[in-house]
Amino acid sequence: MKAKIDIARALRLERRPDGQLWAEREGETRPVWVRRCFPWSEPTRFVALLDDDKNEFALVQDVRALEPASRDAVEKALAEAGFVLEIERIDSIDEEVEIRTWVVATRQGPRSFQTRLDDWPREMPGGGYLIRDVAGDLYYVADVDRLDEKSRELLWAFVG
Repeated sequence: MKAKIDIARALRLERRPDGQLWAEREGETRPVWVRRCFPWSEPTRFVALLDDDKNEFALVQDVRALEPASRDAVEKALAEAGFVLEIERIDSIDEEVEIRTWVVATRQGPRSFQTRLDDWPREMPGGGYLIRDVAGDLYYVADVDRLDEKSRELLWAFVG
């Protein structure tokens, strides 16, 4: 188990010219990859920094506690690593052979994605539902009550 350290002071992150994120902690420097941990509803909390062997180099409990340059580097890496797209409206859900196609409006713009028929939206402990598409991208419905009636009806067919 890693000793507890003050991440805000002990960890420095930078993006090198090749785009790779590098982390320096306690005199050790290595390239790292970001991985969001739960809860999905708080995307700036609990970010694991993994090395090339997928070993955890550090765990950032709150990105906002990092010094500004490190925070900026992590936020850019998170954006590139994959979004948790927030669904604001569901236009349609069509089922085909072993695939379900979703057409949605997200905060980031219109999207179409596919899920396997046996993959269902998961209710999250902090509320809302998380949907993982066949490519591994994540879609989040934060508050079902904020969806319009048609969107709620479409979603309830799979979670209600």
